[in-house]
Amino acid sequence: MDVPVYNMNGQSVGAMTIDEQSLGGTVNPALIKQAYVMYHANLRQGSSRTRNRHEVSGSGKKLYKQKGTGRARHGDRQVPTFRGGGHAFAKRRTREDYRLGMPKKMRRKANRNALLAKLIDNEVRVVDGLVFAEPRTRDFVNLIAGLGLDKRALVALSSDAEKSRNARLSGRNVENVTLCRADQLTCFELLNHRYLVIDRADLEAWLNGPSSQTNKQAKIEPMGRVKVGGEAA
Repeated sequence: MDVPVYNMNGQSVGAMTIDEQSLGGTVNPALIKQAYVMYHANLRQGSSRTRNRHEVSGSGKKLYKQKGTGRARHGDRQVPTFRGGGHAFAKRRTREDYRLGMPKKMRRKANRNALLAKLIDNEVRVVDGLVFAEPRTRDFVNLIAGLGLDKRALVALSSDAEKSRNARLSGRNVENVTLCRADQLTCFELLNHRYLVIDRADLEAWLNGPSSQTNKQAKIEPMGRVKVGGEAA
C-alpha cells in the first residue's frame, strides 16, 4: 500500500510504502471493538458508590414511641425500608471493578488493525518533517487546512519532548485537534478521531517498534523454562 507523504504546506512530496500484512492484512472489527471497550473501561475513575444507613444524612431520633401506636416498630428514618434511606448492601466501586484485560498480542494487533482501517479509508496524513520553528497557532491551523482536514484530527507527535515542544504549544488550543505521543498510539485514540496526522519518521518507528511484534512466540521447554539466546534458562 502506497501512502502519500506531504510537507508542512500540505503539498504531496512522495509516497510511503506500508505492508498491509504487517497490519493484519484485513480489518477485524470484532478485535478492534474488544480492544476499544477495554481501553474505554480502563479510563473509568472507579469512584461510584452508594450510601448505607449510617452514611445517609438525617436525624437519628426515633420516629415514634415503641409501643401504643399500633404501627410497626421503627428507629430512625435512614433504614432501607424508607424512601431516601440507605442501601441495605451499599456498593463501593474501585477502578479494579471496571478494569478489563486483553492479551498483549491481541492489543498490539488491534492497534495495528485500526491503523489499517484508517489507511484503507484514506484518513491518514503522513507529514515529512512535522516540526515547527517556533510556537505559533496560526502555522498549526494552516497545516491542518493545507491537509484538507475538516473533521476531528489526532496529531501524533514525537516522544522527544524537546523536539515536539513547539508543535505541542502551537496545537494545544486548536479546535477539533487532539495531541498525543506517537509511541502511545492506540486504537482507542484512532477511532475517536476521523483523521490521523503523523510524522513519517514516527510512523516508521511505530511500525518497527514493539507493536509490530505480534507473531513472536516464546520457546517453551518441556519443564516450562523459557529459552534465552537459544539455550535453556
